Amino acid sequence: MGGRIGIVGGGRVARAMALGLGDGAARPPLLWARDAARARAAAAAVGAQAAGAMAALRECGMIVLAVSDDAVAGVAQGLAAHVRPGAFVFHVSGRSGAAVLEPLRQAGALTAAVHPAMTFTGDPKAEVARMAGARFAVTAPDAAGLERARSVVARLGGVAVEVPEAQRSLYHAALCHGANHLVTLIAGAGDALRAAGVTEPGALLGPLVRAALENSLAHGFTALTGPVLRGDAETVAGHVAALGRDCPAVLPAYRAMAGATVAMLKAAGRSADEALRAAIDAAD
Repeated sequence: MGGRIGIVGGGRVARAMALGLGDGAARPPLLWARDAARARAAAAAVGAQAAGAMAALRECGMIVLAVSDDAVAGVAQGLAAHVRPGAFVFHVSGRSGAAVLEPLRQAGALTAAVHPAMTFTGDPKAEVARMAGARFAVTAPDAAGLERARSVVARLGGVAVEVPEAQRSLYHAALCHGANHLVTLIAGAGDALRAAGVTEPGALLGPLVRAALENSLAHGFTALTGPVLRGDAETVAGHVAALGRDCPAVLPAYRAMAGATVAMLKAAGRSADEALRAAIDAAD
């Protein structure tokens, strides 16, 4: 890649990137964060070297911006005064494309967005292992930046998937809807089971949810089963009544998901009768 590797950030993704990209490098990655103590702790955890100032990153030929989504633009603006021409700078935010790094591109850097589509839990070694084979969304303003982005993904053992600049928000919304909202969905189902007297809801849900997830990933919406698919309005009405009585906090999510399921069935050519719609919208 040419030159030393620089990491901006001290959190989970920063540590994983430092460990993954630093493996086999001639010199340990240089890590800088606004909180000096956090930078030192993060660097020590993954064999990197803490940088005393952002200006120290001038010696780096590749710099990773592993900061929060909202912080990327400000960090890019501040780093533009220190980046060396020809350096490759990329961020790992899912929300933004490469346009947010325009100050760095104007300063002579190659830029890109390289987002690993996975969850980081704070175990850098495990996360480096999971990045091998993971998909990475890459976006760049030019062919040179895209080539460098693909080489970084290959170095981490991942698979690059190009996402256009204009579609980054839609891409990120899809991931959050599928992953983050899944956590909310399962937590709500667990709450309803506890209200029903089940002491270990995770053990009961596990096999069912894992099978549903694998089937939906393999077959899409055709993997759907259950009362909404069958048009069992009385069953759905019973769900709504029970949730409204014993677990009202879960009822809005149940209604939203049942309604979304009806809409997808309609889009697939299956019409739902009025009794089913009435059951979903019934008063508590």
